[in-house]
Amino acid sequence: MTEMTTRPTLRGTFGMVSSTHWLASQSAMAELEAGGNAFDAVVAGAFVLHVVEPHLNGPGGEVPAIFATADDPAPTVLCGQGTAPAGATAAHFRELGLDLVPGSGLLAAAIPGAVDAWLMLGRDHGTRRLRDVLAYAEGYARHGHPLLPRAAATVATMEQLFTEHWPTSAGLWIPGGHLPRPWELVTNPAYADVLERLVSEAEAASCDRDAQYDAARQAWSQGFVAEAVDAFATQAFQDSSGSPHAGLITGADMAAWNATYEPAVTYPFAGCQVAKTGLWGQGPVLLQSLAMLDHLPASALDPDTAEGVHTVTEVLKLALADREAWYGDGSGVPVSELLASGYASERAALVSESASRELRPGSPGGREPRLADVVRGEIAVTSQAAGLGEPTVSCDGETRGDTCHIDVVDRFGNIISATPSGGWLQSSPVIGELGFPLGTRLQMLWLDDGLPASLAPGRRPRTTLSPTLVLRDGLPTHAVGTPGGDQQDQWQLVLLLRLLVGGQELQEAIDAPMFHTDSFPSSFYPREMVPGSLVVESRLGAGVIAALAARGHAVETVRPWLLGRLCAVSRDPASGLLCAGANPRGNQGYAVGR
Repeated sequence: MTEMTTRPTLRGTFGMVSSTHWLASQSAMAELEAGGNAFDAVVAGAFVLHVVEPHLNGPGGEVPAIFATADDPAPTVLCGQGTAPAGATAAHFRELGLDLVPGSGLLAAAIPGAVDAWLMLGRDHGTRRLRDVLAYAEGYARHGHPLLPRAAATVATMEQLFTEHWPTSAGLWIPGGHLPRPWELVTNPAYADVLERLVSEAEAASCDRDAQYDAARQAWSQGFVAEAVDAFATQAFQDSSGSPHAGLITGADMAAWNATYEPAVTYPFAGCQVAKTGLWGQGPVLLQSLAMLDHLPASALDPDTAEGVHTVTEVLKLALADREAWYGDGSGVPVSELLASGYASERAALVSESASRELRPGSPGGREPRLADVVRGEIAVTSQAAGLGEPTVSCDGETRGDTCHIDVVDRFGNIISATPSGGWLQSSPVIGELGFPLGTRLQMLWLDDGLPASLAPGRRPRTTLSPTLVLRDGLPTHAVGTPGGDQQDQWQLVLLLRLLVGGQELQEAIDAPMFHTDSFPSSFYPREMVPGSLVVESRLGAGVIAALAARGHAVETVRPWLLGRLCAVSRDPASGLLCAGANPRGNQGYAVGR
């Protein structure tokens, strides 16, 4: 019998949405009700997330997604991760006296990828017109939405930086010196005007639906948006290095880039196929972890026992160590080698009864791993400013914010998992006439030469954004994901073990106690590591927690409902039954459907 859950697992046959904000979920559902499909719905919801979760993502950010269509169930990756600008060379950063890409400010901006990706997806797989899917976001930006308490707190934290160094951000978020209150209705007229202009230019260009999406993409990457970005990036603003720097991104960079599709990477587990992005993202960490678990006792697959938590944590440490050595857009290692049974068995053999405090990358194909100088301790970095890194979960489990996530499945069999992020209000100064800042994803690239994730023009940052699709017998069954930076694949691994091995229902698995480790270099400036760490929700139980400490884990017990912001939808291909669940932590995520 299913344990009592914080909310029901939703069931129906028409459509399901789960996202990190109720307004995005309901906007996406409204598109389904209006006759749209899952792709119309996800585009509508994603643009709403830009408006209502501005401390977690924005139009200047990025998005990877994995989807399958009713006509083609093969999992496909939508890559909305922009690349490094043409002028973003390691030599330029070193000339500025920097050892790392800053965690805030214009220098860290990759080419904004989210908007182009969503518009391309809507053109290729949606059915509704551009005006329809953007109306929800424009309405909230123009007429107001209740500002989340965490967003208001983020603005308050950034007040000094905004007022002293980022005046355009102060103009939007602290107008007339007024700090926004939690749940106060706030507007963003400049961004509402951007959305309205994208629609008006698209409709002026053509009456054809697909051509309108193309025209909006052109207005974004070659028109008024690119022009504003180009002009703004020449100005110098304070960043996390403690000094002001101008950006490197140009309008020409935006014009030269576009979103792409690519096949997903898959691994068979528990009678299913789990689909992730390639090595330019951290997604294969989840797949490597599953591959190692295949070589460990079945008793180690229960994440509610001390043995299970220990084993899952140790496996994740090994996969994340491989991420540091082998992942990146410049990786010369085929992902198939990292997932090969022989290599997984070799790595799994390193899991002992005691917690490891070492960073132990492997040697696929006999290659010698090489780590960045900062990771090897040859360079020390001290952060000097607010607005650093990703607004995610600190080493003690305290939530500073997160990314966003949205899953949608419809009655036709279309399904998508997407993790939008970047362009947070605290990442970079607002471009005044556009109403949003650029992102800072370049901080995930190293200034060392010759690494898979070394900074180079045209290279994608090794993003933490990691959506997941699950298939059975070649047909999609689940779309899941979570915000959380380096924790994303950790929390999803625990969820999948509960779903695919433990047989739990969606909401039950989402509600269950969560844990993660920080025993690897962070993807975010200043790239810190907490050896041996294990952060657990207190609901895991005193006995389990004590047993983990006895195994040598540096256990940090946090509040009972703190870790993870998981979203999930599912579809039974045989019956057409749809389900959805959403995270109760933070009182913000919401699933809707019928």
